[in-house]
Amino acid sequence: MLSIQDVLDYCDLDRGEIEAIAEHEHLPLAVAAELGEALLSTPEGVCQVHTMIIENIQHALDGGHYQHAQELVTVYEHLQRCHPLPQH
Repeated sequence: MLSIQDVLDYCDLDRGEIEAIAEHEHLPLAVAAELGEALLSTPEGVCQVHTMIIENIQHALDGGHYQHAQELVTVYEHLQRCHPLPQH
């Protein structure tokens, strides 16, 4: 059986990014990691990951969860560095 660390080691996303996908899609971490990895394989998928995290930030702000929103901003900054939006 794979541990969550095994899944993270396999994935090209970090834990925060995977947690954000899991939060957005209401999925377990392992499934979110698999989804995230699949999304990174296309420019459209990379855009979807960016959108998910931005929507999570907005949802946190709307709910008054400012600390969580700040954590998600940090996650998004990392995503932008490692997986920037594709140039069309």
